[in-house]
Amino acid sequence: MSGKKQQHEAKNLQDFSGERAKDFISELHLNYCVFGLLVHSNLALPGLVPTRSKAFSADIELHLGISPHHGRELPTADEELIYASSFSTETGEPVLRILRASKSALLHIAYWDGAQFWLDGKRENLWATWSERSSLEETSTYLLGPILGLLLRLRGVTCLHASAVAIEDRCVVLVGPEGAGKSTTAAAFVERGYGALSDDIVALAERGGAFYALPAYPHICLWPDSVKILYGCPEALPRFSSEWDKRRLSLGKQGARFEDRPLRLGAIYLLGDRRAPPAPYVEKIGGRDALVSLVANTYANKILDRELRAREFAVLGRLVSTVPVRRVHPHADPGRLQELCKVIQEDLGALEFPTASKPQG
Repeated sequence: MSGKKQQHEAKNLQDFSGERAKDFISELHLNYCVFGLLVHSNLALPGLVPTRSKAFSADIELHLGISPHHGRELPTADEELIYASSFSTETGEPVLRILRASKSALLHIAYWDGAQFWLDGKRENLWATWSERSSLEETSTYLLGPILGLLLRLRGVTCLHASAVAIEDRCVVLVGPEGAGKSTTAAAFVERGYGALSDDIVALAERGGAFYALPAYPHICLWPDSVKILYGCPEALPRFSSEWDKRRLSLGKQGARFEDRPLRLGAIYLLGDRRAPPAPYVEKIGGRDALVSLVANTYANKILDRELRAREFAVLGRLVSTVPVRRVHPHADPGRLQELCKVIQEDLGALEFPTASKPQG
């Protein structure tokens, strides 16, 4: 190498070791991979580990603590209410409202406690603000769950109201409405040494003639009763925040595994009602019953337009024709979770799986 070239290279390294290095490290630490999306954030996201992805552009630009109106309040008359939650506060206010700006493609999601989110028309930018009484950590419970779930649906990604765990090189998806025991059962599998991919929302990807579950975030949300069943005491796990009673089971720590790879679906288990012995047990169901059950348990299905609903129905039709769907009835005693996990494992082990090409990326 010539002397001039050596000096040039040395100058580049010297420059990079200063402010440029700080900027590079900052950018690296604000990139996250969630639900298969590369998310770039202006602030660090609590509870998430930055990704080392070398992608040049993010799928989602996240603007935390910032409104798209840059300090200007948008008049209420300029927004159309398109959804209001059936759940309300003591004063009768809906806990959630979704509005569409009449003069732009902005979608505005407003929660009763002051947390607000906006999505642009291409669903590539997401803004979030919160009240002075709240915090980024509390707002992240909305962001990583219902807000990203809504964004995925609007981008055409089929999502199930479910939790997912890894068993060997396959993924088991546990489907059911709120209170069915999805998160609790997933946590019981984690206690058995298996990894969890996602909690409450499972985003699906169709690749090479097979379906895969995309990893979400490294924690499971549990109510105190579930924590008591699993660990003997509700205080065994920390709260997400002082204002919320749900507890956080952190994955990737102290033996609790987080599965950060997309995994092919081995089987889907619909959590049925609790029953007396011989429960827990698994029963086969027909394709029509499976399809109807999955349609009823897709995530955020009330905000889909006709085109997205038609696309979702087609995807679920292919899903039930390629992935075994079962109904599993837990024991009437909620404490017998390990028996439920064992029954699911044995049923999965008895299934024969066709071969398919591996996912790309």
